[in-house]
Amino acid sequence: MRSDGLDPAQIDGLEDLDAASYRRALHEVADLIADYAESLPDRPVLPPVEPGSIAPLFPARPPEDPEPLDTILGDYRRLVEPHATAWNHPGFMAYFPTSSSAAGVIGELLMASLAQNTFLWRTSPIGTELETVVVSWFRQGLGLPEGFDGLVTDTASIGSLMALAAAREAAGLDAAQRGLPARSDVGEPRVYASAEAHSSIDKACMILGLGRDSLVHVPTDDELRLRPDALDAAIAEDLAAGRRPVAIVATLGTTASTSVDPIADIAAIAERHGLWLHVDAAYAGVVALLPERRETFRGWERADSIIVNPHKWLFTPFDASLFLTRRMPQVRAAFSVVPEYLRTLDRATPTRDMGEYTPQLGRRFRALKLWVLLRWFGLAGLRRRIEHHIWQAHELAGWVDTDPDFERLAPVPFSVVCLRWRPAELVVDTGDADVEAFLDRQNQALMEAVNRTGEVLLSHARLHGRFTIRVAFGNLRTTDRELAQVWALLREHAARLQRTPAAAAHAPVAARAGTGGR
Repeated sequence: MRSDGLDPAQIDGLEDLDAASYRRALHEVADLIADYAESLPDRPVLPPVEPGSIAPLFPARPPEDPEPLDTILGDYRRLVEPHATAWNHPGFMAYFPTSSSAAGVIGELLMASLAQNTFLWRTSPIGTELETVVVSWFRQGLGLPEGFDGLVTDTASIGSLMALAAAREAAGLDAAQRGLPARSDVGEPRVYASAEAHSSIDKACMILGLGRDSLVHVPTDDELRLRPDALDAAIAEDLAAGRRPVAIVATLGTTASTSVDPIADIAAIAERHGLWLHVDAAYAGVVALLPERRETFRGWERADSIIVNPHKWLFTPFDASLFLTRRMPQVRAAFSVVPEYLRTLDRATPTRDMGEYTPQLGRRFRALKLWVLLRWFGLAGLRRRIEHHIWQAHELAGWVDTDPDFERLAPVPFSVVCLRWRPAELVVDTGDADVEAFLDRQNQALMEAVNRTGEVLLSHARLHGRFTIRVAFGNLRTTDRELAQVWALLREHAARLQRTPAAAAHAPVAARAGTGGR
C-alpha cells in the first residue's frame, strides 16, 4: 500500500487487487457491515431528509483518478448509511419487512465472489445443479408434491409474468411464435384475479400483450377474499361472449390485508374450465413450512404455478423469489430461444439450461445464498422465527380489539395487523361520508406522526375504502420490545391528535349523527 492509501494496482495496473490487498479490503468491509448492524437500533428507520437533498452531496462529475478505499468507505459511512431507509432496523414494520440475516449476507458475498452467470449448464454447472437441489429442498419444506419443479428468480413480478406467459401458451394461443394480433380466431383472452391481487398481475398482462383490459378483477367478500361464485359468473359471461379464459390468479396473503383466497374452491373452478391456476403466495407462502399451519394452503398443490419470496419473510437479502410449477415444458415453450452462440456442441448428456425458462438470459447464482441460509437456520430455526412473528401480530391484534379507540379492519391470518384509530366519541354510522373522510385524514396524520419519530416505520393501505395503517411483523431483529413500542407510539400520538382543534371541531358532527358509541 502506498503512503497516499492507493493500491499500486489502482495507479498503473491492468489486473485486480492481489490476494493480500483483497483480503485487507474485505476485512475492512466486514467490519463496516458488522458496525452498521450493531448501530441499527440507534438510527432512525426513515432518514430525516427531503427528496432531492441527497444527490447534491455527491460530485457532479465522475472521478478521473483512483481514490483510496479508506476514502471511499469513509464517504460510504458519511453519505450512504445515514441516508438509507433501514430495512434491517428492529422498528421496520412497513410493507413486508425484508431483513437480511447474517447468513444471507454471507451467501450474497459468496455469490459475488464466484461471479457465476447461470443461463447455461456449462456457464455454471454448480449454479444450475445447486438450484435444482435448493428448489427441491423448498418444495419438500413447503409440503408440496414431487410433481413440482421450478427455479429461483429475482422477484414475484417476474415469476407471475413467467406463469402467465406459460398459461398463454398452454391455452393454445401460440403467442410466443405468432403474436396475439395473428390470433383473431381465439377470442379476447381473459385472466381472472381478485380485486385485492397485486399490481404485478396487471403489469404482466400489459407486458405479455394481453392488455390490462384482459384482467378481470373479481369482487371480494367481507374478509377481502376472492368470491368463487363471482369468479364462476365472470368466466361464464366471458365464454358466452366468445372470449377466451386463459388463467386464474389466486392470492394467499394479499399485499394490503394478507387475506387468503379460498384456494380449494378456486382450484375446482380452474380444473372444470381447463384454466391455468397461478398462486401468488409471495409473502405468506413460507408459513407452509410449518406443518401445523398448512390447512390455510390446502388446495394450492393443485395449482399449475406458485410464487414464494424468500426475500420477504425468510431473512434473505433482496432479491430471491421461488418459482414452482408442475408444467416446466410450458414455461420453456414460452421463453426458449436458442441461437447458435448459446448451443453447447460438445454436450453428451442432456442438461437443463435455465436461460431457456426465463425472460432474461443473465441470471445470478441466487440459489447459493438460499443454500447457505437453509443450512444455517435449518427448517426448525425458520419455523420458530415465523411462528414468533405470527404470535407478535396476534398479540397486537388483541390489544387493538380491546381498546375502545382503535379498530382492526381485517383478519390476521399471518403477521400483518390492519388497524385504524377510531375514537369512541367520534364513532357514528360508518356510512357518514364526512366522518369517514375525517378519520382518513386523522389516521394518515397518525401514521405520519409515528413515522416521524424515527423509532418505527409503518405503511398504509385502503381497505373497504378506508385509510388503513398496516403493522407488519417478520423482521428478524424485531423483538417484543418493539412490539410494545409500536403500540405505545400509536396510542400516544392518537391521544395527541384527539386534543387537536380539528378533532374537537368534529366531535359535534359525530354527536349529531348520533350512535353515541361503538
